[in-house]
Amino acid sequence: MKRLAQTLLMSVLAIGVLCGPAGAADLAKEQSLAVAFDAGDLKTLDPHRAAATADRAIVDMMFNALVRYPPGNQVKLEPDLAESWTVSADKKTWTFKLRKGVFFHPYAGNPNGYELTSEDVVFSLKRAANKDTSAYAGDYGGITFEAADPMTVRITIDKPISDPLFLAKFANYAGGFIVSKKAIESKGEDWFKTNPVGTGPFRFESYEPRQKVVFAANPKYFRGAPILKKVTARFMPDVSSREFGLQTGELHVIKGLKEDKWIEKVSTFKEVKAPTFGPCETQMLYFNMSIPPFNDLRVRKAFSYALSRDVIANFMGKSLAVPIYSPALAPPALGALTKDEALKAGLIFDNNIELAKKLLAEAGFPNGFKTEVIISEMSSSYQKPMVAIQALVRKAGIDMQLKVVDHASFHSKIRENASPIVYYASWRPNEDVFLTQFYHSDSVVQKGKKPITNFSHYGLVDANGDGKPDSVDALIEQPRLELNAAKQEALWKEAQLQILKDVVAVPVIRLKYTFPQKSYVDLGYPLDWAWQTYSPQITEKTRILAHK
Repeated sequence: MKRLAQTLLMSVLAIGVLCGPAGAADLAKEQSLAVAFDAGDLKTLDPHRAAATADRAIVDMMFNALVRYPPGNQVKLEPDLAESWTVSADKKTWTFKLRKGVFFHPYAGNPNGYELTSEDVVFSLKRAANKDTSAYAGDYGGITFEAADPMTVRITIDKPISDPLFLAKFANYAGGFIVSKKAIESKGEDWFKTNPVGTGPFRFESYEPRQKVVFAANPKYFRGAPILKKVTARFMPDVSSREFGLQTGELHVIKGLKEDKWIEKVSTFKEVKAPTFGPCETQMLYFNMSIPPFNDLRVRKAFSYALSRDVIANFMGKSLAVPIYSPALAPPALGALTKDEALKAGLIFDNNIELAKKLLAEAGFPNGFKTEVIISEMSSSYQKPMVAIQALVRKAGIDMQLKVVDHASFHSKIRENASPIVYYASWRPNEDVFLTQFYHSDSVVQKGKKPITNFSHYGLVDANGDGKPDSVDALIEQPRLELNAAKQEALWKEAQLQILKDVVAVPVIRLKYTFPQKSYVDLGYPLDWAWQTYSPQITEKTRILAHK
């Protein structure tokens, strides 16, 4: 009882319930929104370095890019800071015309802000391309930027690529955000990390470490002044504290657990809705083909047949998990492989224990085998699905032991080639990035020219048993130069079919997220898709409705 009381008191203090929630009429009048994230603190407010869920969601409120994925629709792109653009006949030079009347937020030393020009855009993109100031510099190799005039930006690329791949580099995600040149040059890089200056619907107001970030509406926002006057982003790693705040009304949107039962529970709270949205995490099982017995195609295929995507999805929760059959991004991503396409090609190895046992026997394991796999302690993204997989493959005679480690150690060890299987949850902005990072030989962990996340060693090992290394490098590289979008998608699918044929990986599920919210919160758009922030976007149209 004492511990319960202490926990409750901590929850109360954490969210300020002692002040009491505002009345219904006051909330609608004040238009002050509080959102809580599953994080102890932010890492940075610099959009060119932001990677964590909370950091991405926060910077999204403050910055714009040349183009953007509209809230709730992240398949197409539309103008943002650029009002229009043209491209040369050789597809190497892109010219962007900037909107007039876009102003940066005020900051110390510049209380009125100033109008965006091409100098800010060029400065921002050069900064995004610099590994010393950006976590996304690798996306901008072979690209140059120049200001043709105060409201025109010219971007030149060494090798032309298709429109979707090119524009994605300059969208409201990662390195595409445009920052204030004057603020950074006058105040410095260190200052900017916790004093961001952008052009978005909300401007930075204050930051309390391990507590909160507060934003105020930007009345000069070019799409119109936000309806919300204030947004508070709180850092609350304890889910019970977030739940309590949602129940009392001190919090209006919270990061939820990826568990059906939890969603059902919070949905019973007064005036609370808990929609799920995607596409979010693509969960994939990668075979390390450099470690026996997974260097044998029959063993990998047997392991695959022992699985059941439907069983795993049901175990994770019907409202959250969707079976997938594409070894890269899943539909509706451009170029993603559908179930029907994989089925037509005869490349769905799933839910056949007898065939799994037969293949194991042919590979020299009539009684199965033992293996130990390293897995992260993170439950819904890693440990929980692997527990389901462990139970399924045991029926085929595969004794898979799980070595659970903390998340940081997991990332280190799998990049040290320490696990025969890697279960990995991820999302990438397009098929090219996904295929490159997980299947190109340059990306092989430890041994690749640019080692990233090719855990299977595909491209450097014999995958099909013919004694020669197998690779899809050409099928990954060729689409980059294909300017016809339909042909590009076809090439991406061809690469994915080959990956499935060689059983390099097993696509398992796409896991959606939930951010439960008060029923009187109107985001201003349908919450179906939100991948660049992994959370609902707070926009100039978000508002708190009048309620009883």
